[in-house]
Amino acid sequence: MLPTREEILKSVTFKTSRSGGKGGQNVNKVSSKVELIFDLENALFFKDDEKSLLRSKLENRLDSEGLLHIVSQEDRSQILNKEKTIAKLIDLLKRSLHVQKKRKPTKVPKAVIEKRLKNKSVLSERKEFRRKPSLE
Repeated sequence: MLPTREEILKSVTFKTSRSGGKGGQNVNKVSSKVELIFDLENALFFKDDEKSLLRSKLENRLDSEGLLHIVSQEDRSQILNKEKTIAKLIDLLKRSLHVQKKRKPTKVPKAVIEKRLKNKSVLSERKEFRRKPSLE
């Protein structure tokens, strides 16, 4: 079960720094880049099985200490970048906790097989009439 936004905010830390790229003098003055750090192991609102599922799905995004880093530097505003990192985290957790249903293998219906074979024979007859008659 996905925790509320407030519970998530209690368990994350934020780092701010100056972002690069366009922005003129604003880039040199304002720390608008935001990095959200989420500690998966210390998240009390997840059960052990949920933590193991998250660990397996997010293994490429976790660092050596098991921390998840999400960075946003798209906007000139630190507040907007902070909101974007929170939204990214919630979306990432939502997608990672989703368990896909197992597919039930099914057989091809008999009517479909018969229809395909009948269609093949009709096409075969049509092509047979296009041939030149043999001299035999």
